[in-house]
Amino acid sequence: MTKKPNIEDNEAESKRILERVAQESETVGTSSTKRVAERVKGHLSADDINQNEWAELWGTRIGRTLGALFVVFLIIYLVRTYVLHV
Repeated sequence: MTKKPNIEDNEAESKRILERVAQESETVGTSSTKRVAERVKGHLSADDINQNEWAELWGTRIGRTLGALFVVFLIIYLVRTYVLHV
Protein backbone atom coordinates (compact mmCIF):
# COMPACT_ATOMS: atom_id res chain seq x y z
CA MET A 1 0.00 0.00 0.00
CA THR A 2 1.36 3.42 -0.90
CA LYS A 3 1.24 6.22 1.57
CA LYS A 4 -0.71 9.29 0.47
CA PRO A 5 1.55 12.40 0.46
CA ASN A 6 0.92 14.81 3.27
CA ILE A 7 0.17 18.50 2.53
CA GLU A 8 3.19 19.52 4.60
CA ASP A 9 5.39 17.15 2.58
CA ASN A 10 4.12 18.67 -0.65
CA GLU A 11 4.73 22.20 0.60
CA ALA A 12 8.24 21.35 1.79
CA GLU A 13 9.09 19.73 -1.54
CA SER A 14 7.70 22.74 -3.41
CA LYS A 15 9.82 25.12 -1.33
CA ARG A 16 12.95 23.05 -1.97
CA ILE A 17 12.26 23.07 -5.70
CA LEU A 18 11.63 26.83 -5.77
CA GLU A 19 14.82 27.54 -3.80
CA ARG A 20 16.86 25.38 -6.17
CA VAL A 21 15.39 27.12 -9.23
CA ALA A 22 16.15 30.51 -7.67
CA GLN A 23 19.78 29.53 -7.01
CA GLU A 24 20.28 28.18 -10.52
CA SER A 25 18.68 31.22 -12.16
CA GLU A 26 21.03 33.53 -10.23
CA THR A 27 24.03 31.60 -11.53
CA VAL A 28 22.79 31.65 -15.11
CA GLY A 29 21.50 35.22 -14.87
CA THR A 30 24.87 36.76 -14.06
CA SER A 31 27.03 37.68 -16.98
CA SER A 32 29.80 35.24 -17.76
CA THR A 33 32.03 38.18 -18.67
CA LYS A 34 31.45 39.69 -15.24
CA ARG A 35 32.30 36.38 -13.54
CA VAL A 36 35.51 36.02 -15.55
CA ALA A 37 36.47 39.63 -14.79
CA GLU A 38 35.94 39.03 -11.07
CA ARG A 39 38.08 35.87 -11.20
CA VAL A 40 40.89 37.70 -13.03
CA LYS A 41 40.71 40.60 -10.59
CA GLY A 42 40.91 38.23 -7.63
CA HIS A 43 43.79 36.31 -9.23
CA LEU A 44 45.86 39.41 -10.01
CA SER A 45 45.25 40.95 -6.59
CA ALA A 46 46.39 37.67 -4.96
CA ASP A 47 43.23 37.04 -2.95
CA ASP A 48 44.23 33.40 -2.52
CA ILE A 49 47.51 34.28 -0.75
CA ASN A 50 47.97 34.81 2.99
CA GLN A 51 47.21 38.52 3.46
CA ASN A 52 49.46 38.76 6.54
CA GLU A 53 52.66 37.96 4.62
CA TRP A 54 53.39 41.23 2.83
CA ALA A 55 56.40 39.96 0.87
CA GLU A 56 54.53 36.95 -0.47
CA LEU A 57 51.46 39.07 -1.21
CA TRP A 58 53.30 41.78 -3.17
CA GLY A 59 55.62 39.31 -4.86
CA THR A 60 52.63 37.35 -6.09
CA ARG A 61 50.82 40.49 -7.26
CA ILE A 62 53.88 41.75 -9.14
CA GLY A 63 54.61 38.35 -10.69
CA ARG A 64 51.05 37.78 -11.84
CA THR A 65 50.76 41.31 -13.26
CA LEU A 66 54.04 40.94 -15.16
CA GLY A 67 52.87 37.56 -16.45
CA ALA A 68 49.61 39.07 -17.71
CA LEU A 69 51.48 41.93 -19.40
CA PHE A 70 53.83 39.45 -21.04
CA VAL A 71 50.89 37.44 -22.42
CA VAL A 72 49.31 40.61 -23.86
CA PHE A 73 52.66 41.64 -25.42
CA LEU A 74 53.16 38.15 -26.86
CA ILE A 75 49.70 38.09 -28.42
CA ILE A 76 50.23 41.52 -30.01
CA TYR A 77 53.67 40.50 -31.28
CA LEU A 78 52.44 37.25 -32.80
CA VAL A 79 49.44 38.90 -34.46
CA ARG A 80 51.61 41.65 -35.96
CA THR A 81 54.28 39.20 -37.11
CA TYR A 82 52.19 36.35 -38.52
CA VAL A 83 48.76 37.75 -39.26
CA LEU A 84 49.22 41.36 -40.30
CA HIS A 85 52.80 41.00 -41.65
CA VAL A 86 53.74 44.50 -40.44
